[in-house]
Parts: sequence; structure tokens; C-alpha cells
Amino acid sequence: MNKAYSIISLANKAGKLITGEDAVRNSIRGGKIKLAIISEDASDNTRKRIENTADFYKVPFIVWGAKEEFGNSIGKSSRSVLGITDENFCENLKKNL
Repeated sequence: MNKAYSIISLANKAGKLITGEDAVRNSIRGGKIKLAIISEDASDNTRKRIENTADFYKVPFIVWGAKEEFGNSIGKSSRSVLGITDENFCENLKKNL
């Protein structure tokens, strides 16, 4: 699991990560997100909104991880939703989950 959080950290440093529910939903609508990640401890409403938006725009998503760990891996406060905008980071993350 630590490898996956490292990939998230690298994606953030490379500017290929979008965090926060509203920002991720807007980026899904804009066609920027290649993979949405919803934390396992996200609220039911947050999970439902992201899943519905991702389904509508045909963007893959996974439910994995914890809000606190997401925040720690990117050096910010806890985050419920992450969006990766680069295909290579998405593939690396999928391999390590």
C-alpha cells in the first residue's frame, strides 16, 4: 500500500493530481481526469456524487484508501477524493493496488 501512496505523492509533485470533491467533479466534466479515487471513509453523499459523475462521463474510479492517508501523502489536510490526470500514473497505481 505504501507504494500506491508514493505514486499519489509523485503525481501531486508532477502537477497531475486534482484533490477535493468539487475540483474533481469539475475536472471529470472537463475531460481531464483519467482515474478518480474515492476514499473508503468518504461520506455516502460524496461517494454517490463522484460515482454518478464518473459513470456519466465514463471515467473509471476506485474506492480505496483513507482520507487522512491521502492528505499525508500530498502534504495537505485530509482529502476524500483524488483525481489523476495522467495515464501513466493511473497504470502504475492500478498495478500497485
